[in-house]
Amino acid sequence: GITKDGLVMRMKPQQWQDVIDINLSGVFYCTQEFFKIAMKKRAGRIINISSVVGQIGNPGQANYAAAKGGVIGLTMSNAKEFSGRGVTVNCICPGFIASEMTAKLDDAYLEEVSKGIPLGRLGKPEEVAGMARFLALDDAADYITGHCFNVDGGIAIGA
Repeated sequence: GITKDGLVMRMKPQQWQDVIDINLSGVFYCTQEFFKIAMKKRAGRIINISSVVGQIGNPGQANYAAAKGGVIGLTMSNAKEFSGRGVTVNCICPGFIASEMTAKLDDAYLEEVSKGIPLGRLGKPEEVAGMARFLALDDAADYITGHCFNVDGGIAIGA
């Protein structure tokens, strides 16, 4: 995903469109291609990556929140649409995860953000990957579809 943050009143149309194109339309087009294969096999698991920002919003990120919220809606619709073909569709909503994206943020800002996370720290990429691995491979996930799983240190419960 990408971010091109800015306040709504100052956001350029291209900032809006770029984020929607990559973070929402990209998921849609990948899903279309995957489902062509999965429907023939009558099996498959789609795991979308959204963001906790798509659930709770964030100042200066209207485009990102809209795109990631759209991924959540797409997940729910596709779960209903694809279930008859044996395909599950779920979503992971990471919070602030130590990554290239968060590495660009000011240390003072990240320290302040960490104070608002009940677990008191940024998440690790392997924590998001662990949820993806569970949804993709574990037999216990066979009966799970149409759900979003927050890997966010509890930040959404404080919103």
